[in-house]
Amino acid sequence: MQPTEKQAHDLQRLIDDAYQKLKVEAQVSELAALDQRLADASIWDNPEDASLLSRKAAALRASAEPWQLLKGHIQEVVELLAMGDESLLHEIGQQIETLTSDYNALRKQLLFNGEYDDHDAIIKLSSGAGGTDAQDWTEMLERMYLRWAEKSGMSTELVERSTGEEAGIKNATYVVRGAFAYGKLRGEHGVHRLVRLSPFNSDNLRQTSFALVEIMPEIDAPDEVHIDEKDLKIDVYRSGGHGGQSVNTTDSAVRITHVPTGTVVAIQNERSQLQNKETALKILRGKLAQMQIEQHASTLSELRAGESASWGAQIRNYVLHPYTMVKDTRTKHESRDAAGVLDGKLDEFIDAYLDNASREDR
Repeated sequence: MQPTEKQAHDLQRLIDDAYQKLKVEAQVSELAALDQRLADASIWDNPEDASLLSRKAAALRASAEPWQLLKGHIQEVVELLAMGDESLLHEIGQQIETLTSDYNALRKQLLFNGEYDDHDAIIKLSSGAGGTDAQDWTEMLERMYLRWAEKSGMSTELVERSTGEEAGIKNATYVVRGAFAYGKLRGEHGVHRLVRLSPFNSDNLRQTSFALVEIMPEIDAPDEVHIDEKDLKIDVYRSGGHGGQSVNTTDSAVRITHVPTGTVVAIQNERSQLQNKETALKILRGKLAQMQIEQHASTLSELRAGESASWGAQIRNYVLHPYTMVKDTRTKHESRDAAGVLDGKLDEFIDAYLDNASREDR
């Protein structure tokens, strides 16, 4: 077998293996069924369900179609080689190089083997110790993730945001939508630590600030994470108030407590009480799913209280003084381009985490 022919057959085997592991044929079948349902105009009588199906179809299309194209192109190359026309060898060699590059870019999907990796992501940022510096640091992280999402071709939707008195933000919650959004972002879950000269200190002293980043899968379908109604305590109160019952308001805040775990989600933005409740339930499902992953629990009843995202789980250090470096405490991956990282250059840290997690699973 000629070198070019061997390269083509080796690449074809790799693509076929990935095709099977990712169950692309099943994805294509599911996508065809979804497209058929979405083609029926009556489905839009329920915009919420239709929107959910439309997002699911878009995610399946983004996942499956590149593999379909790659499989088709390598098959064409193999057929050309079988013709035995030596004048085509140089051109075929170039095609194999291009297809190999395409395969290497797509094969990252093989690392997304978690139950919710193909879901959209909910990201919640909370300022920690460090006062105004910490709130400013939390806003810097907010910008970092929004820039990363933009560069990655993902969309973001603001759920809630609370600004600091002087600068920065106290917390913010976003939904990040795109192919494998949760799978890519799940390694960002934990405490992020910043060391720099404080711009808010008259003596310009070195300051250490902390922010908590929570990454949760967005779970639209209640049956994916079934929560027993009797386990929920739901409080309604005036937005911006201190709690208490309030009825017949259009801007009421909602606080939902999952009693067995003590997990609390509160939403109090300018949408309706019903919308706030639905959003809070969606985030609660994501939080409980994330806790299941962290605690290796097969059911919600196995979850242990008080063991969700912890301020003790520090995952990354960002040092801007006396030197510049960003270093992940788990993978030991580091970058001296701190400015680039804070401008959304996160893929190298994401890839290092996924590679490390993949090795640990073997």
